[in-house]
Amino acid sequence: MDMPLFSVDLRKIINKQRLQIVTCEEVVDSIKITNMDVNRPGLPLTGFFDYFDASRIQVFGKMESTYLEKLSPEEEFEKIDRLFSAGIPALVITRSLQPSEQMIRSSIERKIPILRTEESTSRFMSALIAMLNVELGERITRHGVLVEVYGEGILILGESGVGKSETAIELVKRGHRLVADDAVEIKKVSEITLVGSAPDIIKHFIELRGIGIVDVKNIFGMGAVKDTEKIDMVINLEQWQQHKKYDRLGLDNETIEILGINLPALTIPVRPGRNLAIIIEVAAMNNRQKRMGYNAAEELNKRLTDDMERRQNESLN
Repeated sequence: MDMPLFSVDLRKIINKQRLQIVTCEEVVDSIKITNMDVNRPGLPLTGFFDYFDASRIQVFGKMESTYLEKLSPEEEFEKIDRLFSAGIPALVITRSLQPSEQMIRSSIERKIPILRTEESTSRFMSALIAMLNVELGERITRHGVLVEVYGEGILILGESGVGKSETAIELVKRGHRLVADDAVEIKKVSEITLVGSAPDIIKHFIELRGIGIVDVKNIFGMGAVKDTEKIDMVINLEQWQQHKKYDRLGLDNETIEILGINLPALTIPVRPGRNLAIIIEVAAMNNRQKRMGYNAAEELNKRLTDDMERRQNESLN
């Protein structure tokens, strides 16, 4: 069996989901979660353990709690203890329900933490799964810059020295936000979504040749930075090549594949006099329009076609 590539500390989940630790706090820091799926153990409580995945966090809601209340103390302990003996990482009880004495006893004996949240079961599970998808998703690191421009996550790629960081700082000055400079950690959080962030050690820093390292958060304020952002588009900056043909209409929908997901992509040539920040702003707004169903290049092409047909009809008449 392949070993899981990534893990997240149970303590981090507790802190982010604001969970109360009911039992076994002394073992919490040694537990790592490797499975992004979550389970409600209704069938296992009845004794059906086929296909049971013990690596998942288990969640008790009102249904599970009500079922256990109908059992005798001995039967309840037997069923809970069998679940805990499977080696689950933790059990979360929702709606601030109180664990029974049998549950607490088995938890302490098996050293399986019981946690509690005041959230409803469905709401808590949705939030937990979303967090685990981010923390445990497949990931790579790309050399580039990630910025948020008009709500669009723009990943800027290109060779060293082409002007990625300078363009990013100009975008920040124009009111947009920096997510990552130099190294962008890209995580696949669903089959259609990539999220980018900066490694913790360089978060909110940017390198400008001739100046050095700049702390964007301290210079421009909290509103100039963002910890994570969905990647909506990729822009590749390259030095202008005299004889290369660049797309001038935008009818060709280029894409780039990252972690199995195809993203819209543009190649923008760089040469003196071009304001890359403004070009990227327009590219971000144009990409949003395309996702909303409007393509300016296709509209222009339609107008030209209609005009040609009109002229042909007039000439025939």
